[in-house]
Amino acid sequence: MGRSVYTFCRTLARGIFALLGPIRVLHAERSDCKGACLFVSNHISHFDPPLLEVAAYRQIDFMAMTELFRNPISAAFFRATGAFPADRSRVDRAAVRTALRRLESGRAVGVFPEGGIRVRAASVLEGGPMRPGAVTLAHLADVPVIPCVVLGSDALYNWRRWLPWRRARFWVAFGEPLRVRHYLPGKEARARLEQELTASFQALCVEIMETYGLGPDVLPRTPEEHRK
Repeated sequence: MGRSVYTFCRTLARGIFALLGPIRVLHAERSDCKGACLFVSNHISHFDPPLLEVAAYRQIDFMAMTELFRNPISAAFFRATGAFPADRSRVDRAAVRTALRRLESGRAVGVFPEGGIRVRAASVLEGGPMRPGAVTLAHLADVPVIPCVVLGSDALYNWRRWLPWRRARFWVAFGEPLRVRHYLPGKEARARLEQELTASFQALCVEIMETYGLGPDVLPRTPEEHRK
């Protein structure tokens, strides 16, 4: 049932985003990685996971906040689409084990290393910090990391953007795969990967803006700012 539910949800999401506004994707071919890989993205809105699912060439099993799994019906739905819960308030070892099992079976796992929605100076796009979980997971699983940058999805916090004559615009970019350097000691390897991830996030953001002639107004903003 899981695959059919995922296919249905992806098709539905594609249709909804087609109505809401155009999606521009840079380097979509990089999302077509073979075997296990870890998709790591900035996080600017609750609409990021379906947007990434639509933009990527393969299914991504997202690590999602536990609140989405408290209702049995919604929990069954999200599990059927490949998502699994993670408690953001602590180091969730059960979520890490689930992610490792998915990666060991050759699947793609998606995580948001900022630990929640982050905008302005708190965003990795503007030098904000990342939690160590994603880098540690990549180190433990020894899988390639695909950096992803999402822009524009936060505009959907303004209800006017859901109107046909006020369509939003969305941008997604996939970076070159990164690997943990195992010839380095563990702590040093993780620090190096975190530096490379940060640089990749910022470079992809600049590339999107330069490619499509965008200004700083597309950088992530809070829901309150969008609702003004």
